[in-house]
Amino acid sequence: MLSEYDLVEGCRKQDRAMQRQLYERFASKLFVVSKRYTKDATDAEDVLQEAFIKIYRFIDQFRFDCPLEAWLKRIVINTALKYIRTQQPWSQSTDIEELAPLLAQADQSLPTLNYQYLLALIQELPPGCRAVFNLYAIEGYNHPEISELLNISEGTSKSQYARARALLQHKIQSDGRFTEPRPAEQKN
Repeated sequence: MLSEYDLVEGCRKQDRAMQRQLYERFASKLFVVSKRYTKDATDAEDVLQEAFIKIYRFIDQFRFDCPLEAWLKRIVINTALKYIRTQQPWSQSTDIEELAPLLAQADQSLPTLNYQYLLALIQELPPGCRAVFNLYAIEGYNHPEISELLNISEGTSKSQYARARALLQHKIQSDGRFTEPRPAEQKN
């Protein structure tokens, strides 16, 4: 297996075999990232393809000051965010104060959730909620950073996150697999 340095250097020389090896080594991991931001696999593939075009175009800018996978992931995230911005999902946003009652209820954790199940639930979220939820809960960005990345207000970021949490909680609770039995149903 080639080193990351050799792969990058080969891609800088536009060596098609090296580009293919870079793609084969990282595409599956980056597809998962892309899929978190899109509504379905087709859109995720489109985002990933666009990201790899950017990766090959800007590989000269990679300076080995961070892990290659982190640099690639950042490009995929930025490409997904650009895709989301073109969809303009913020036009129907709700103010954070309107969601306050939902926030109090949305503070339950479910450690038994399956990753695929959670990914499917996240993909069902409206695009704006999905983007903010991924950036905040999974990628670790804060609301000021998200507002800058998505070109939205900090309040919109917060309300989209609150809405995403409330929607996810509702979906999980309505599923029925993760609810605790009522006191009358408990066995001694």
